[in-house]
Amino acid sequence: MDSSAPPVLPASPTPPAPKPAVLRRLLPVLGLLVLAPVCAEYLIGYDQIIGRPLELLTGLLYLAPLYGTVAVLIRETARRTGRGWPTILLLSAAFGLVEAGLIDQSLFNPDFVDDPSWDQDRMPTLVPVLGVSVKQLLGFVAGHVIWSFAAPVAVVEACVPRLARRPWLGRAGTVVVAVLYVLAVVVFTHEHTRRFTASPVQLGVTAAAVLGLVAAAFAVPRRLAVASRRGVSPWAAGGAAGVLLAAHQLSPSTWTGAALDAVVLALGGGLLLWCSRAAGWGGHHVLAVAGAALVVNAGLSFAVDPLGEVSLTVKYTVNAALTLAVLVLLAGAHLRVRRAGAGPLPGP
Repeated sequence: MDSSAPPVLPASPTPPAPKPAVLRRLLPVLGLLVLAPVCAEYLIGYDQIIGRPLELLTGLLYLAPLYGTVAVLIRETARRTGRGWPTILLLSAAFGLVEAGLIDQSLFNPDFVDDPSWDQDRMPTLVPVLGVSVKQLLGFVAGHVIWSFAAPVAVVEACVPRLARRPWLGRAGTVVVAVLYVLAVVVFTHEHTRRFTASPVQLGVTAAAVLGLVAAAFAVPRRLAVASRRGVSPWAAGGAAGVLLAAHQLSPSTWTGAALDAVVLALGGGLLLWCSRAAGWGGHHVLAVAGAALVVNAGLSFAVDPLGEVSLTVKYTVNAALTLAVLVLLAGAHLRVRRAGAGPLPGP
C-alpha cells in the first residue's frame, strides 16, 4: 500500500430526497386550500370582485386561510378519528355558524353590505327579537356546509381516491394549518366588527349552537350500518342533488320561500342519508353529489347580478372560465375514481 497516497475522505452525506408519499399528501391539501375559497366566494359570482380577475387571484391569499384551512381541518379530524360524512357535515355546519355568526357576523349585521339587495334578502323573514333573517340563516349555514367545505372535500378526495380515507397532514402540518386559521379569524373578525358587533346574547346563542353541533359530530356512529336494499345510480344521485340544490339557491326571500327551502334542505339531507346506506354506494356517488353542487353554482353564476359596478363582459368571461375549470376538474376526478374502483370512497 502506498503510504504517500492522499487519504480517502468519506463522501459527504447526500440529503435524502423528499418522500413521494409526503408530496402526494401535500398536493391534495394545497388543492383543498384553493378549491374551498373558490367554491365559497367566487364560483357563483355574487361579489363585484368577479369583475377584477387579478383581485380574484390575490384574494385567495386572504380567503384560503379562512376557508381552505377549515376544510382541511374538518377533513383531517374526521379521517384521523375514523369517522365519515355525518361528522364532516356536522363540523361543517358548526364552522359555518362560526363564520357567519362569530367572525364576520353577517348573520346579525343589518348593514353588512351597502346594497339595496341586502335588505331585500334580509327583511322579509327577519325575526326582530333575534335580529336574524331565517332566509339568510338557511342560506349562510347551508352554503358553508355544502360549498365552502363538504363539496370541496369530496371533490379533492375523489382526485386522490387511494388517499381518501387517510390523513394527509402530520402533527406539524396540522399545527401550521390551525395557526393560519387562527390568524385569519383575528384579521377578519377585526375587519368586520369595527362598525358592528353582535350582542352578547346573539354571540352566546351562536357559540352554544356551535358547541352542540361539534358534540353531535362526535356522537354520531363512526360507521353507519349498510342496508341490503339496492342503491341508486350515481347519475340519479347527482341529478336529484342538482335539482334540490338549485331549488335551495332559487328559493325566494319570503316566509313561504324560507319554509320551502327548509323542506328542500331536510329532504335532501334525508335522501342523502337513505341512499348512502344502501349497498353499492361509493366514490362515484359521492363525487356525483358534490359535483352537482359545483355545477349548480357555476350555472347560476351567469344569472347572478353582482354587487356594485361590474363589467358584464369580464363577469361572463370569468363565469365561463370557472365553469370550464369545474367541468375539467370533475371529469378528471371521475377518471381517477373509476380507475381506483368503487371501494376507496365509501359514503358514510
